[in-house]
Amino acid sequence: MRTFLTAKTALTITTAALLLTACGDVNQDAAKVAVDKASEAVVVQHAILPNVDTAKLTSVLASQSEKAKARFNARNPADTLTFFGITPGMAVGEALPGGGWYTKVLVPYLGEDGALVGIDYALNMWQEFSFANEEFIENKKNWPAEFVTKSVEWAPADGPKITGTTFGDVPADLAGQLDAVLFVRALHNLARFEGEGQYMSHALKTTNDLLKVGGLVGVVQHRAPADSDDAWANGSAGYLKQANVIAAFDAAGFDFVKSSEINANAKDQPTADDIVWRLPPSLNGVGDDEALKAERLEIGESDRMTLLFQKR
Repeated sequence: MRTFLTAKTALTITTAALLLTACGDVNQDAAKVAVDKASEAVVVQHAILPNVDTAKLTSVLASQSEKAKARFNARNPADTLTFFGITPGMAVGEALPGGGWYTKVLVPYLGEDGALVGIDYALNMWQEFSFANEEFIENKKNWPAEFVTKSVEWAPADGPKITGTTFGDVPADLAGQLDAVLFVRALHNLARFEGEGQYMSHALKTTNDLLKVGGLVGVVQHRAPADSDDAWANGSAGYLKQANVIAAFDAAGFDFVKSSEINANAKDQPTADDIVWRLPPSLNGVGDDEALKAERLEIGESDRMTLLFQKR
């Protein structure tokens, strides 16, 4: 059976609930965070005191490639991991690691007392993507092993225990073992295909099952304007509404702890004609249009919500 060490994190929580009146009066105490529910709002106050190893994190980030460092201003890894309270010795799940941008930071940072679990989409979700042919899906069966192989190459000798799995077949002995799970730009496709297979709700339930009581979830996600059309902001354009993300986690058994604007970008004001991949680094649709390229580079990477949740 896998074993994971407990994170060395000081955690203090104070919770207060307020039932809103029909006219929607909200207590404006700055220390409280409103969480909208179907017929009421609950105000939750949390104080999290992470024992973040700033010196180690700074050293790890300094050792990243120049290509990775070029995106630090947009991705803010130091502030983001600090906000999420990720510390050496934690057991952390990384949802949809992709090319390993954050994996390459986590494997040296978590250290030999930590653990990293890469978590891909459930295998049957790949059938929803038009590009995923039979061969592609067959190859995806090898993803957990491939994640481990690549991550071990990036890890130092005193790196964490590394495993890989998917949201469709998490081993039973991982239940209740993780201190935190990170969803960094990883929710939009889960939400986009929720109607086809309840992929997002299943992924969040699985996340809840993987976490210890009081475990944390950190979310960075392309943010749709609050007044945008729900059909457009369903994830297919890359964007989700912050209120909808909070509601989804609430339904899955999580408390909303706090939000941050560390990954915000006020220049990104998408409309119903826009997709997030129009912006750097993808710059989809730019082609040889240098003026359009300059315009989108001026906007920069997407506006992103940064949210912290805690398992109830």
